[in-house]
Order: sequence, then structure tokens, then C-alpha cells
Amino acid sequence: MGVNQSCRSPVFDEDEEVSFDHFQILRAIGKGSFGKVCIVQKKDSQQLYAMKYMNKQTCIERNIITNVMRELQLMQRLQHPFLVNLWYSFQDVEDVFMVVDLLSGGDLRFHLQQNVRFKEEMVKLYVCELALALCYLQRSHVIHRDVKPDNILLDEHGHVHITDFNVATEITASEKVTSMAGTKPYIAPEVFQSFVDGVSGYSYAVDWWSLGVTAYELLQGARPYDIHSSTTVGDVINIFREQRVCYSSNWSKGMTDLLRKLLMKDPVNRLSCWSDIQNCPFLSDVNWDAVLKKSVLPGFVPNKGRLNCDPTFELEEMILESKPLHKKKKRLEKSRNKHSNPLPAHIQTSLDTLRDEFIIFNREK
Repeated sequence: MGVNQSCRSPVFDEDEEVSFDHFQILRAIGKGSFGKVCIVQKKDSQQLYAMKYMNKQTCIERNIITNVMRELQLMQRLQHPFLVNLWYSFQDVEDVFMVVDLLSGGDLRFHLQQNVRFKEEMVKLYVCELALALCYLQRSHVIHRDVKPDNILLDEHGHVHITDFNVATEITASEKVTSMAGTKPYIAPEVFQSFVDGVSGYSYAVDWWSLGVTAYELLQGARPYDIHSSTTVGDVINIFREQRVCYSSNWSKGMTDLLRKLLMKDPVNRLSCWSDIQNCPFLSDVNWDAVLKKSVLPGFVPNKGRLNCDPTFELEEMILESKPLHKKKKRLEKSRNKHSNPLPAHIQTSLDTLRDEFIIFNREK
């Protein structure tokens, strides 16, 4: 996908809004339910980023444009060392773009599939870094609702960062959420119960349950409960009622105690806030200032000699994609000179509304 670059950096007007033209497309690295991701380089600063892009018409047809806009609005006000932070957002006639931190170390799911052995001290540091991120989200009144290895990216030094806020939600201090969201094996018991009774609701503690499931999976190579995407809600509730979590005798008493506190079925008793973290004996020796500054070195550093993701994304973009990103400029130029068939009225109305209401974002301004 890459194109040879001039050795001279282009000069952009400082008052000019950031757009697709400000970036060099380097390669595709991923795709999700809401869009695709590629590595880009900002032409003036030479800084590398990840760029997520979503086709506007497809989002409208799939009725997910509200999720996309909510994710954008959330990320515009969030910034933390252990989150994947938004730097720019913009649109063109085809797509909505989100330019975020580039984390070259891959996600934890990739490394689990590569049979990386995550030792206890490594997982302890991950829990500490992710706890700081979750405490920040809690202070910002945000529930992520999809913490899992797939949504935890490593930087080049091995520090963890939470990504993917497309099902995150904002709440007030005393508010409860009742809607079902997330990935079943990582969803807390109270979410399923709320879905069944429609009244009990849930809050920030659901993210800490997901953290517990993730930490357990990193250590054990399997999740604490045998729950899958195809498992029915009724079966999940029965599993929580009948099954007990098995903790390895190879883990330290402190780690087992921490996991037990994260995997408490009753959210009232679950470790789920900063005061709980501070009072956890296993974490009493942690230098939290050093963790926040990323001066505590992780025990696992991703391979810098290769791309830590599935290489088929690049092939799909080059061969199978009908509207490849690296040919966008030529395609849009042709479409301007060609009469296109009109879209259905409700699609066109939604596109017009999105075009007019979209908020361009530049964190540097």
C-alpha cells in the first residue's frame, strides 16, 4: 500500500483542518465490526499513527452510525497513558476517520494465540496498568464494557493500552445501565441478570470483572468459565450458579487472592475502585507513580522484527477490497466527473446530517 515519499515534508497551513491528504497510507493492519485500520504517517511531522476508517453509508445502513459518533465524542475528551488515544478525526464523502496512537506490539489475543507464556509478574504489571486506566475511566464516568485480550494493545516496550470504545457508555454518579453489551465470555454476571429482569442494572464494576477474566486467561491460557459467544443467556446464568472457578496451585497466594476479588459474582464485594486497589495486599508493594510513568519495565517485549498482527489484512486490502484506501483520491476524482445514481432518500438525509454535524478534532490545537 505504501507510496514513495518525497524527502521534503509538505507544508500545511496551520489554520487548515487536518484531512485525509495530510497522511501517507503505509499498510493495512486490522479490521473490526465497525471499520478497518491501517498504519499512516503524517506528512508534515513524519509521526506514525493508526487510522481507523468507517464507510458512512455502510454505518447508516447497518444502523451503527450512532455508535460511531458516540465513540468519537467519548475519545475526544479522554486521554490517558494506558488508553489508545484519539489525535484527529475528520471525514470525506465516503468515510469517517479516527487517527489514534499506533501500538506496534499487537493485541494480547494475538500473543495468546502465539503461545506466549505470561508469567505472574508480567500479569501483575498488566493488572496495575489496566487498573489505572479503569480508575481514570471511572472518574470520567465511562464504562468500557468490552475489556478483553483483543482490545488490549501493547506498545513497543510491552505496556498495555485499552482500545475500542464502540460499546462504551457514559453514566452519571448514581445511574445504572441495563442494556446488554460486550463479548459474552468477559461479561459480568450482573449484566446477564439485568438483561433477564430488566431492572437491576449494573455499573463500573463490570469492567473489573472483565479485567479478572482477562488476567486469569493470560495466566492459565483458558478462561475461568466455559462461556462462548453461542452460549445462551440462560445457560450463562446457570454456569455462574453451578460452576466454581479453579485456581492453579502454581500461582502465588497473592495472585489467587487478587483474581478471587476481581471475579466476585456480587459486584458489591468485587474489587472495583481505587480504594480497593490501594487496600489489596498483593499490590501493596507497587510504586504507582512509577507504573503511571511507564518506568516499570514489562517482562514481555513484543518482537520488533515483525508486524504483530495477522498479515492477511494487507492482502485483503490489496486484492479483495472493492474500494481500497490507497486508491481513494483517484476514485473520488473520478466520481466528481461522473453522474452517479441517487441514493435512497433516508440514506441521503442521514449522510447530509452526518456531514453537517460531524465535529472535526485535532488534539494538537
